[in-house]
Amino acid sequence: MSLIQIGNVKAKKNKIPTLAKPFAVITFIGFLFLAVIFFQPLLKLKLINFGNWASLTLSLGLIVFGSLGWIYYNFANTIPGIKHNNIFFNSTMRRGLIGWSFGILITGFYIVLYFYEKFKAWGIPPLLDSLIQTVNPLSLLLSGQNADRWFLYGTFYTMAVLIMGVRMLLKYRHNRYQQIRTLSVMFFQLGFAFLIPAFLKAIKQPEFYFTYFWPLKPDYLFPWGVKNLTGKGSVGMFMICWGIVMTFIATPVLTYFFGKRWYCSWVCGCGGLAETLGDPFRQNSDKSEKAWILERWLIHSVLLAIIFITILLWTNDYFGRSILGGFTYTAKEWYGFYIGAIFSGVIGVGFYPILGSRVWCRFGCPMAAILGILQRSFSKFRITVNGDQCISCGNCSTYCEMGIDVRAYAQRGENIVRSSCVGCGVCAAVCPRGVLALENGPRKIGRFTGSNKNPLAIIKDSLLNREIYSESKKQYSEK
Repeated sequence: MSLIQIGNVKAKKNKIPTLAKPFAVITFIGFLFLAVIFFQPLLKLKLINFGNWASLTLSLGLIVFGSLGWIYYNFANTIPGIKHNNIFFNSTMRRGLIGWSFGILITGFYIVLYFYEKFKAWGIPPLLDSLIQTVNPLSLLLSGQNADRWFLYGTFYTMAVLIMGVRMLLKYRHNRYQQIRTLSVMFFQLGFAFLIPAFLKAIKQPEFYFTYFWPLKPDYLFPWGVKNLTGKGSVGMFMICWGIVMTFIATPVLTYFFGKRWYCSWVCGCGGLAETLGDPFRQNSDKSEKAWILERWLIHSVLLAIIFITILLWTNDYFGRSILGGFTYTAKEWYGFYIGAIFSGVIGVGFYPILGSRVWCRFGCPMAAILGILQRSFSKFRITVNGDQCISCGNCSTYCEMGIDVRAYAQRGENIVRSSCVGCGVCAAVCPRGVLALENGPRKIGRFTGSNKNPLAIIKDSLLNREIYSESKKQYSEK
């Protein structure tokens, strides 16, 4: 068969394993129950009594059980190794009709979630009330309090990380690094971002998320946040100290030794969702230089904005709000709306199927910006390259969720030390020749050209001289 004939062969659909089919039916029934619960109040029907363990089990319980069975039997009896068969022919994973529909569904959920109270004030039917009541038994069990929209969101979020985390464990069962980091994000999401906050509410303490801190969770270091925790006694003081230590001590120390991967790929809930639920869409990230330039401008602008707002809030609070009046709080509200809600939620997650899984982490997260600056200028971490073995297949660039053209570095035999790299290790995992490796080494020697400079000079070069990367690519293409 000629190469032309091979290129014209229509991709065959992956055959669904026989044992997976019953679990697909179970998952469908679970979603059907959830849909009935959702639409029942809107259509003024009384088909299912929700707000009890039975309705919770028949909806979310069946979804979890069916999804895990479906995932397991799709990977059972297969040879370990990454399989991306027909991924670019898949409507869900390559911006097809199903992918767009899924993106619109997620985006719609986030819009309703964030603007729920405003919608109700405008007379729009309470779209989430029935779903909130459905998870109420779980909320009462964990915190002793009735569920609200944020508990519903936390339940859905944690379910997604755990279910798709199991998929990651099976997909990468041959890769120890991927196994460990997936278990890590599952652990931190379930324990530190779901169970512990609920337990704190149960014992009448502030709801606190130990895996989020300034600037990603700026409220914890805003004046009223600190004052609120100060009034909660020793527990509140511990929370304040935890936030300060994690932001100003642990972050630079851990990034020095491990790069930004210690947080973005091992701990952070945003990264956890991107690495699990977002894994099927990682190939959709934009690899162009224009996207890279936009990324640098946006993410550092967001970082400067939250630094500026934090300073303004503390300055205004110190002078009794007599200098700037309500302006600082207006700026804070704008940030919360445009960055905290629209950017990180509606766009950051809703656009997974369209723009890839790390839209927020790549273009907007201020924590990622700080970690990136430290990683580039001050860290021992790098992805080393054995360039002689590179066959230019492009797998590494294709599946880089941060849009890094990894192949360009591999072809030149240069280490990858990019501020945006989250150290997920998928580029190394998909390489058929073992060209790439995640390693630590001397900070100044052999990381990249100019790594022997002082950190401030490296930061200046990284932020201002965008031609370093493009000129290097140009030189390679001219050889």
